[in-house]
Amino acid sequence: MTSNHTHTTDDSARTAERERDLFATRADALAENTHDGAETAYPLYDGDQFDREERAALRRVQGLSTELEDITEVEYRQLRLERVVLAGVWTDGTAEDAENSIRELAALAETAGSTVLEGVVQRRQKPDPATWLGKGKALELRDIVVEEGADTVICDGELAPSQRRALEDVVKVKVIDRTALILDIFAQHAKSREGRAQVELAQLQYLLPRLRGWGESMSRQAGGRVAGGEGIGSRGPGETKIELDRRRINTKIAKLRRDIKGMKTSRDTRRHSRRAGGVPSVAIAGYTNAGKSSLLNRLTGAGVLVENQLFATLDPTVRRTETEDGRVYTLADTVGFVRSLPHQLVEAFRSTLEEVGDSDLLLHVVDGSHPDPEGQISAVREVLAEVGGDQIKEIIVVNKADIADPEVLDRLQRHEKHCITVSARTGAGLAELRALIDHELPKPDIEVEVLVPYDRGDLISRLHEEGEILESEHVAEGTRLRARVTPTMEPDLAAYAVVAS
Repeated sequence: MTSNHTHTTDDSARTAERERDLFATRADALAENTHDGAETAYPLYDGDQFDREERAALRRVQGLSTELEDITEVEYRQLRLERVVLAGVWTDGTAEDAENSIRELAALAETAGSTVLEGVVQRRQKPDPATWLGKGKALELRDIVVEEGADTVICDGELAPSQRRALEDVVKVKVIDRTALILDIFAQHAKSREGRAQVELAQLQYLLPRLRGWGESMSRQAGGRVAGGEGIGSRGPGETKIELDRRRINTKIAKLRRDIKGMKTSRDTRRHSRRAGGVPSVAIAGYTNAGKSSLLNRLTGAGVLVENQLFATLDPTVRRTETEDGRVYTLADTVGFVRSLPHQLVEAFRSTLEEVGDSDLLLHVVDGSHPDPEGQISAVREVLAEVGGDQIKEIIVVNKADIADPEVLDRLQRHEKHCITVSARTGAGLAELRALIDHELPKPDIEVEVLVPYDRGDLISRLHEEGEILESEHVAEGTRLRARVTPTMEPDLAAYAVVAS
């Protein structure tokens, strides 16, 4: 016990002695290399310093931390948005039309959550089949992207898959087209189950021809437990991964179409019940951000989201209201339109747009303060023609009259037959609009003369809501009425018809 203790003490003493000698040697070396109190730039003794320097190589660099000192400032901190450059090809129309289209694209990009840095337009007879802009202009666009520090290029048109890949190879950043941008906005704003399904269907239809094979990763045959976790029996013979993805997308598209068809059945049932009750319907359609939801709120008090943003509301809203004389009708707000609306969206939202095709009257809302209101009208009518909306009686409602140019309002009223100017913000012209709706709604056309007992007040109420009372007289047996009614109501009054003497 004592011997072991003695050895341990000796080892400790020898270790301490070596450390004293080492420090003494370092001190002598430092003294020899010191002149006027300053050390030389290179130490002469560094034999045992290597391990220590290696461990100290990872040093903190001061001034790089972005952590907030005051945590209360966190709500004022801005998220870095995607920085984009816009590019357009001007093939027809005027220079002003081309600039308006780029400004609209900028508004779409901001709605999608990005910061627009620059926008360029090129005059061409038709887009270049290879890079859309042409190789020289694509190189100039690359210089602009580098100069502005952009992350993305958004093209004002629909690019073929090969054009997008070729342009990306030149500008070296992500390239998307107008269709992809609008689909992204719809995906952000869709809230209802049907709306989300419709947007997903449109996105998959757009994605299907644009799947890219990233070298061997997508071109080799899928084997074993493939990416989706499907495994044996889930693929065809010799099927590559990109083919597998295409097949799975097609399967998903088929399922979404079945789901939307089932939702359409529910919508048709509700519409049929309104039709069976003889309730007329009025649809509000128009360009995005023209003020459709504001107008619906003014006319019915619906409380629909109102925001100065493109495609702020996508899900259709139907509200019940009545005319000045008490006739009930429904007012339906539909999805907004935009110039060159992607055909995938028109197809996916067809069941929603059928609200317009089945209505009795169409309120076509136009933004009177827009630089090109006539272009808005043409774009909306082009889409409506695809769902039968061009066969419905139409009233042009020019909104935002409080900030619009009076000359523009006068021009629109001269060119459009049934046109009225309103302001959903101030309420100007709304009384005239209600009166015009009352006049244009289909009126009951079957004239009846009935004597309704006093205990059938429900029939009197229906006559006021669904019919048009011409004469009314209270007699001992009940209420004697002469009225015009709808075909659906006539059988209920047949038992009380007054036979002409």
